[in-house]
Amino acid sequence: MSRVRETVNGLLVEVFNHILFIEEQYMKHQGVTLSMTEVHILENVEKSETKTLGDVARLQMVTPGTLSVAVNSLVRKGYIIKCKDLQDKRVVRLLLSGKANEVLRIHHQFHEEMVDSCIADLDLEKEEVMIESLEKILNYFRSELEKNEKPKRRTSGKAKSKTQDSV
Repeated sequence: MSRVRETVNGLLVEVFNHILFIEEQYMKHQGVTLSMTEVHILENVEKSETKTLGDVARLQMVTPGTLSVAVNSLVRKGYIIKCKDLQDKRVVRLLLSGKANEVLRIHHQFHEEMVDSCIADLDLEKEEVMIESLEKILNYFRSELEKNEKPKRRTSGKAKSKTQDSV
């Protein structure tokens, strides 16, 4: 592996690990007792257009069954409220409680501080290079995710296809 490739690989791995660790420590220091997975579920409920379990599971990149277990725990803890849709009683919407909104305020604050720190001393040209580089990385991960989401054909001739469910 070339020096540049080795350096980029090391930096990506280290940045990823540091963000996860520091984000968790920041949240704990602010009094948040939820796991980072739970915080990111709340964030995905907030981002979801439909607020359904299926849509949030897609955003979280887990199966609806896996998400359902975590959502039920967040309901018991008072962070998520399940409500039946007014038009279609079969549809359950996920709503955030005031407690959840406070956690998300703290979480957003962490991200704002992190981004401010990253771009603080960059001139416009370096900002553009940084954005282009991060977009390339994101596009790589999106294309890998797409490849893994496509049904895989079994060679045994069985009709059902299997998709990757875990992250």
